[in-house]
Amino acid sequence: MSDPVGPKRQVNSFDVAKLAGVSRSAVSRAFTDGASVSEETRKKVIQAATTLGYRVNVLARSLHKQKSDLVGLVASDLDNPFRAEQIDLLSKGLLRRGFRPILLRGDPGTDVADLIGSLLQYSVAGVIVTSDTPSQSICQECLDNGVPLVVVNKRDPGAPVDRVLTDFETGGRLAYEHLVNCGCKSLAVVTPEKSSYSVIGRALSFERAANSSGIPVVRIARGTQTYQGGLEASSFVFEHSSEIDGVFCTADYLALGVLDGLRLKHDLKIPENLQIVGYDDIPQAAWKSYELTTFHQSRAELSDVALDLLLTRMENPDAPPQVISQSVSLVQRGTTIPIS
Repeated sequence: MSDPVGPKRQVNSFDVAKLAGVSRSAVSRAFTDGASVSEETRKKVIQAATTLGYRVNVLARSLHKQKSDLVGLVASDLDNPFRAEQIDLLSKGLLRRGFRPILLRGDPGTDVADLIGSLLQYSVAGVIVTSDTPSQSICQECLDNGVPLVVVNKRDPGAPVDRVLTDFETGGRLAYEHLVNCGCKSLAVVTPEKSSYSVIGRALSFERAANSSGIPVVRIARGTQTYQGGLEASSFVFEHSSEIDGVFCTADYLALGVLDGLRLKHDLKIPENLQIVGYDDIPQAAWKSYELTTFHQSRAELSDVALDLLLTRMENPDAPPQVISQSVSLVQRGTTIPIS
């Protein structure tokens, strides 16, 4: 009877050293950037590692250092095209800068502090948060452990962390001004029932601008910040369609559902019966089936600024926290009547 086949033993650095005919320390140096090792030795080690299928245990290495080269990304709502592209850009940016991203996804109801706390167990070099605003206590714990923390489009958590925001105050005001310039006289704003800091900020800015000019605004807060949420909200928009002529949707993903609901379920013509403005300029907004007028906030710029803040904090941990605001710009398409 043949011996049972057990689990295959994991190849380690001793195996690579033996095959390459070098010391174990030479193997370590060959895989360490900037370490002193001859090119001949490095080639031997790489060839042996390739033959054996050896990979460096990054987590084990981090135990011998205060920090690894891992950077945590805490995110949620990855079905949202804006958020998915943002995380993709952050991940690629980290790799270009010599770091390894580790993504933790928060589902609805997940405490972001728990996710950040689990990252701290891996001796991460830093954390970038794009989901809910982290609590003051977990931010302080990061600071106490020397782990830089950057939050993207989130309110002040009450701790001295770096933040990057898009200028939603200006975006909301410009959305109001554009609809008025397009001839709208009675307005509505569509926003999720439970909004994030930046999304509710857009709605409030829009309402303030309208109220200061004496123009009424109907707020329709329904569902979630999703396409399905927009479909649900479209019925409430239709109920008010006889009294409004312009709608600001606080996110494109929501706006696409509103558009389809109004046109396909309620047979409204856009922009003839109702003009609509979105916010985010996700790729789908430019599709021929939508041609959504919206406000562009650059995911690439947001990601680059967040990464620059993180690296700056790593180099200068005692510097005052920074808050950097990114501008937004109008992209006029077919859901508003062109301004002559």
